[in-house]
Amino acid sequence: MPKKKTNTPKRTVSSRPAKSKAREDRIVMEIIVDAYGPEEQAMGWYYYLEDKLSFPFRAKCIAERGISPLREGETVEVTDMAPESDCQHEMFVTVHWEGRTLGVPLSQLKGVAVEPDTKQAIEDWHYWVQQGYEF
Repeated sequence: MPKKKTNTPKRTVSSRPAKSKAREDRIVMEIIVDAYGPEEQAMGWYYYLEDKLSFPFRAKCIAERGISPLREGETVEVTDMAPESDCQHEMFVTVHWEGRTLGVPLSQLKGVAVEPDTKQAIEDWHYWVQQGYEF
């Protein structure tokens, strides 16, 4: 199972959700299966999200982050995954924002009227973050 964060501040507004056997099984058996270290776990997540997210899609900012210009409640168009090299410690997606394209943490976004696979993948990532797991 993935390691837990220690002494790291929470990055989401939600408290830790109850354990979900279905999500835990999906994470272990589909997403980080055969991952032998942090880099492989990050790439497992990257390719899972790249495969499951149906781009483009609309998303709403649900939590402000110091590394992102988005404000809670703002809606953006998510266009793609950020480059792999930007996703070694956290998953980022690219968005159109004020006439520019930039990367923002997926953890601060919630899909708006998205396809079921996209919704599940975003929720899986939120679950991972809210459980305190890390690469």
